[in-house]
Amino acid sequence: MAGMAGRAVVRQARRPEIRLPELVAFEGGTLRPDGDYDGLEFRDLELAEQDGGGARFLDCALTGCAVDGTRLRGARFLDSRLTEIRGVGTDLAEASLRDVELVEPRLGGVQLHASSLERVWVRGGKIDYLNLRAAKLRDVVFEGCVLVEPDFQGAALERVQFLDCVLREADFSGARLREVDLRAATELGIARGVDSLSGAVISSGQLLDLAPVFAAQLGVRVAEAEA
Repeated sequence: MAGMAGRAVVRQARRPEIRLPELVAFEGGTLRPDGDYDGLEFRDLELAEQDGGGARFLDCALTGCAVDGTRLRGARFLDSRLTEIRGVGTDLAEASLRDVELVEPRLGGVQLHASSLERVWVRGGKIDYLNLRAAKLRDVVFEGCVLVEPDFQGAALERVQFLDCVLREADFSGARLREVDLRAATELGIARGVDSLSGAVISSGQLLDLAPVFAAQLGVRVAEAEA
């Protein structure tokens, strides 16, 4: 694991550059499986429990929509912006997000396992119990957001940055990390998988904070010095 010398050079993630065209309001009523949505605006819609599995969203904006229990398994989001979406139990397993901005989300229990994220920028908001098991993340930035118990088990992370981001009780078990920058995380809590942090860079202060976790991983017992 890099970062102990304080001079580690890590390539920054490439961020999406989204230039949405003039959008047309979505008036289709409900999402449909394998739907094709191009240049549409979904604003303040109740999409809970709808099924858009396998759908394609190209040059779209979703703003203020409720996605509780929405089924979007295998969906593709391309060159799109999702702003202030909210919901619990959204199913995005095996989905593909490329050149996507996720702004101020309020989500819980999002299923993104086995998904693919490339050039994705998560800005602000809070996501509880984010499931990214076996996902592929490349050029992804988490900035100014709170991630509670995110699950990166078995995931592959390349050029991923955590900037001014709270990371609580994260699980990196079996993850493969390459040029992952954790130095700017305002809170870094790792519950499991510290042995998988090779390929990440942390600050010296974070190293001290994580010392008990590393010691436990190595089977080292730490005792108070005797007077």
